[in-house]
Amino acid sequence: MQFEIIYHDEHIVAINKPHGLLVHRTKLAVESDEFALQILRDQIGKRVFPMHRIDRKTGGVLLFGLNEDIHKTMQKAFAEKKIHKKYLAIVRGYTEENGIVDYPLKKENGKMQDATTNYKTLELTELEIPFGKHKTSRYALLELIPLTGRHHQIRKHLDHIHHPIIGDRPHGCNKQNKLFKEKFGLMTMMLHAKELSFTHPVTGDNIIIVAEIHDEFKRMIRLMNFQYSVNS
Repeated sequence: MQFEIIYHDEHIVAINKPHGLLVHRTKLAVESDEFALQILRDQIGKRVFPMHRIDRKTGGVLLFGLNEDIHKTMQKAFAEKKIHKKYLAIVRGYTEENGIVDYPLKKENGKMQDATTNYKTLELTELEIPFGKHKTSRYALLELIPLTGRHHQIRKHLDHIHHPIIGDRPHGCNKQNKLFKEKFGLMTMMLHAKELSFTHPVTGDNIIIVAEIHDEFKRMIRLMNFQYSVNS
C-alpha cells in the first residue's frame, strides 16, 4: 500500500487515510496487521509521530510530525483547539440548514466531557426507495466542524439528533445500513475528514490541507444524486 501524501515539508507530513485503516496498533483490534503509522514510515523512510487520531472507519486528512518537538507542539495545538477541522458526512433524513449539537459524551471511565459539533447542510436528496412506512428515503450531505475532539464525537452527535451516518456501526441505524449494504453494496462509513487548517509551528504560515473524498464516498454521492463536486 502507498499513501496519497497531501502535504509534506521537513517538519510535517499529511496523508489521505483510506477508510478501514487504523492509525496505529491497538489492543482493541488485535486482528489487524496494517497501520497508517508503519506504512507511512516505510513509505518515506523516516520515523513519524501521529499528531491526532481519526476513526478506523473514517477516511481523510491524517497529520504526522517528523520529530518529537513538532509532535509535542502540534498535540498541544490540538488540545488548545488551535487546529480547525472540517468533515463531510451522508446522514439519514432531512437536516436543518445549520445546527449546533451541544451534548456531553461519556468517557470509558464514566466521566462526562463537554462536546460540541457545528454542522451545515450542503444538500438534500430523496430516493425512490420505500423504507418502513415511507414511500421514499431522505438523506442529507453535511459539512461538520467539531469544536471539541471527543471519541467518536461526530458519530455520536449525529445519532443523538436522529440523523445517523450511513454505514456507521454501532452508532448508526442498523436498518439503513442493511439497506445500503444490500442495495448498493456499501461496506464503508460515509464520514470523511475533509480539511485541517492551522498556523505552521515553525514557519508561521497559514496551512490548509484538503483531502479528496475516496472512491466509495464518490460512488454514493453519484448514486444518491447529490450535485456536490466529487473533486471539491
